[in-house]
Order: sequence, then C-alpha cells, then structure tokens
Amino acid sequence: MSGEARLMWDEGVAGYDFGPAHPMDPVRLTLTMRLVEAFGLDRRIDVVAASPAGDSTLALVHRTPYLDAVRHASLHPWEADQRLGLGTDDTPAFPGMHEVSALIAGQSVAGADDIWRGDVQHAVNFSGGLHHAMPAAASGFCVYNDAALAIARLLELGAERVAYIDTDVHHGDGVQDAFWDDPRVLTISLHEHPRTLFPGTGLPEETGGEAAPGGAVNIPLPAGTSDQEWLRALHAVVPELLAAFRPQVVVSQHGADGHFEDPLAHLALSLDAQRLAAESCHDWAHQHAEGRWLALGGGGYAVIDVVPRLWTHLVAIAAHAPVDPTAATPDSWLKAVYALTRQSGPRRMTDGRAPRWRDWADGYDPADTVDRAILATRRAVYPHHGLLP
Repeated sequence: MSGEARLMWDEGVAGYDFGPAHPMDPVRLTLTMRLVEAFGLDRRIDVVAASPAGDSTLALVHRTPYLDAVRHASLHPWEADQRLGLGTDDTPAFPGMHEVSALIAGQSVAGADDIWRGDVQHAVNFSGGLHHAMPAAASGFCVYNDAALAIARLLELGAERVAYIDTDVHHGDGVQDAFWDDPRVLTISLHEHPRTLFPGTGLPEETGGEAAPGGAVNIPLPAGTSDQEWLRALHAVVPELLAAFRPQVVVSQHGADGHFEDPLAHLALSLDAQRLAAESCHDWAHQHAEGRWLALGGGGYAVIDVVPRLWTHLVAIAAHAPVDPTAATPDSWLKAVYALTRQSGPRRMTDGRAPRWRDWADGYDPADTVDRAILATRRAVYPHHGLLP
C-alpha cells in the first residue's frame, strides 16, 4: 500500500440540488471544499474526480425499473413516480438528477476501488453518505445509495468482510436493507431513537436476516443525548464488534446532523464530539483493517456553521494532517462564505468543548437511559458474535 490518502471531488456534485426551499443545500459541499483548500489540505491529499457510476455499477444495489424511473424523472421532473419516492417533498425531482446522483455514487465506488487495489489507504467522499436510498425507491433526500454501492463493489472485487459504521443522526436504513442477509457485511448505526426521528427504524432487535444473524447492529439513543453519552455508546459497542468481525475494510458515514445546531434532529452533540468519532473510525481502520478506510459525508443541515468544519476535519484526519481544533477559520474562507451566502461563518474549528466519556468497563447505570440503550444493543447482537453482553 502506498499509504496515501485520496479526496474524491468533482465540482459537479454541487448540482445535487433539490431547490432553494430544501434543507439539503448544496452550498454545504462547496463551502466544505473551499475550507479544505483554505487550510491547504488539497496539497496534503490527492484530489481526484471519478466518472459517474454506470448502469452495471448502479445495478449492484438498485433495481433496473427504479433506475429507469430516475432517468425519466431526470428528464421529466413533473412526471416523477412518487410511489418510488421521487418527486416528493423529501426528494423532489429535478433536471439532471440521475446524472449528478450517479456522479456522487461514482466518487464513493472509485474510492472503494482505489482502497481495495492498494493505491491508497484512505479515501473520502464527503458528497456521499446518501444512506437512505433503497434498492427500488428514493428516500430521505437520497436517490442512489453510494455507501451501499461502494460496499457492493468491494464485495464484487473479493472482499470477504466489510464493516460499515454510520454516525448520522438518522438510522442507516438503506445500507442495512441492502445487506440484511449478507454475512460479509456488518452494518452498525448509531442514531436518534426511531420514536422521535425519521425513518422510524433502527431498534436493537433489528439484527440481520436469517443468513446473517448479528449482521445489523443498531444503537438508538434518546433525544437530547450529549457528547459524553454519545461517545460512550459508540465506544461501548463498536470496538468489540470490529475485533470479533475482523473487517478487511471499514466504511464510515459521518452525517453532521447530530449537532446541537442542526434544525432537523434532536441530539445535542458538538463538533468536537463528532470530530472525535471520525478520529476513532480512522484508528479502528488501522487497528482492524490494515488502514483500509472509506469515509463518507451524509446528512447535515447547519450548512454554514457545522457541515464544512466537520468534513474538513474528516479530510484532515484522512490526510494524516489533522487541523488543530482551536485553529481559526481562514479569512479567505470567511470571505467565501459571505460571497456565497451573505452570512457570516464560524470563527474557530471547534465548539470549545473537550468531551470525555466513561468506558463501558467502568460500570453500568440502570437509571441512565443511554446505558439502558447500550445494554439493549449488546444483548441483542453480542451473542451472535460470541461475545458477552
């Protein structure tokens, strides 16, 4: 392996645009790339634009009638088939939707190719992480499931064990669904409880199909969960499962929407906790998968204050050139923020927090709702992996 890292980026991904009233504003992608450049990270990581995913690649996950429907909606948005999740309030149809969705998917698939071939250890596609798309339907702002497609490509290339870690505030339902019965894939999702948030799935009892018992891991946390509780849950479940599963590649999704400023969810996370989670995923890839790590973006609707900072930290971690959390955001970036949005950007790469969490081995508190959630997940899944809850 070369030891190099790669950032998958094409300016065209900013065309993934559902319109001015939609919360998934593509300016979040542009502002992230401008912040990456402002810190000089584009000189520390290989920036590569991949081709759009073709039909045979998209068909690794998505069914042909659905692909045909996306193409039709891309040409005739007013005729989008809402029965397939297209043309809805969540996922409006727009001209060129197929092309830009395939472009985003192509970046994730190419990153997976590069990692498996040994060209790089790490690849990042922060325009990706569109984890809600189903094999035959769009869902939750997601048209093509680039995360699932990247994993499917790894399996096609010969990978025998791929671990997927999803830290988005929403359940990674589309990826779980794609590999529900595939014992080669371990999907782990840490998310807000489905009682209070879309998509309404992701309970601990969802542990995989008959052919892959324990292949799906869900850690649903109550609204209002803090940094310390969230990081405790992540570390109380993920490391032991990775050690037991022995993945050859780690794919992680880093939605920024668990942040306390995000308008669409109800967790209380800081940028600093989210950065620590990205660092942990990087470390786990080195510990368990010889450094093979594909890192993706995801949700995130505080498009100026949160998303660009988190994903710039993600790129910096992958580049082995971490940005000091206390660093000031460069003036050139703040000017770009104002030019693109007529708003002011955040001045620091931190929310000023230094989260610490109790290790699971330090004891279980039955009165703590997060501890009860952690234990429910461990009890549901651990026995399938030969582990004690």
